[in-house]
Amino acid sequence: MKNKWIHAARPKTLTAASMPVLTATALAWFDGTFKPIAALSCIAFALLAQIAANFANDYFDFKGGIDTDERLGPARAVASGWITPKAMLRATFLMLVLACLCGLALILYGGWTMIWVGLACIVFAVLYSTGPYPLSRYGMGDIFVLVFFGFVPVLFTYYVQINSFPISAWLLGGMMGLLSINILITNNYRDIETDRKTNKYTSIVLLGKGFGKWLYFSTGVAASTLFCLFFWLQNAPFVGSLSVLFLVLHITTWREMIRIDRGRELNKILGLTSRNLLVFAILYVFGMWLVK
Repeated sequence: MKNKWIHAARPKTLTAASMPVLTATALAWFDGTFKPIAALSCIAFALLAQIAANFANDYFDFKGGIDTDERLGPARAVASGWITPKAMLRATFLMLVLACLCGLALILYGGWTMIWVGLACIVFAVLYSTGPYPLSRYGMGDIFVLVFFGFVPVLFTYYVQINSFPISAWLLGGMMGLLSINILITNNYRDIETDRKTNKYTSIVLLGKGFGKWLYFSTGVAASTLFCLFFWLQNAPFVGSLSVLFLVLHITTWREMIRIDRGRELNKILGLTSRNLLVFAILYVFGMWLVK
């Protein structure tokens, strides 16, 4: 297969790593400080750590017997025979090392605390798929995404540029985390039957597809609500109405997910969900530009 490593990196999921950093940088600029080297280090770390997590998931799901011939989602590189398990494991460690090297620059901006933040990100990126209690297999994936694709990247991208944790950064972290959860929900909703057979207890396996449908819908509405609250606190409530544009896309995607309900056709929902996150981030940055 051409571009097998690009496929293994799962580019459709990378908005979940990049958008929190980019929006947090825009917030720092809005609040009067923009440090380009710190911002670039954050985005490089986030993308490399996400790719490492995707590689690790590919490897460990193959080893754990989760990626079987019945899989409905996009083909996995190791299970499909495009990349050997040994090569994937080496690539995982390489991405982790590169992420750590990129993150070292952040010590200059955030102090030695950034070492612990970076280590936590790396450790949980691996523990998501492996270890004695893999988070993805025991209903903890949603919480992991909220924390490590929402609050952590937003708060610390902002911190290394301004050295504070204002309420605006917490609100933004919530928005990004909630919308990133929908990428995970899309995968787990599609894979509910195969996950049950392989004893992968996602929240949707535990609570059912009905829960998954309404969780997807609710996270988008909650993120839009936080969007409106953010701009209300900036004394620009009219700018919050921009979230309606996102909601139209979100609800359209949600209805399409319900219509399809099962099968490989649900794979297109992943791309649409990633697009919606990108649109939300653009609307947020545009809104701040209007207020600025």
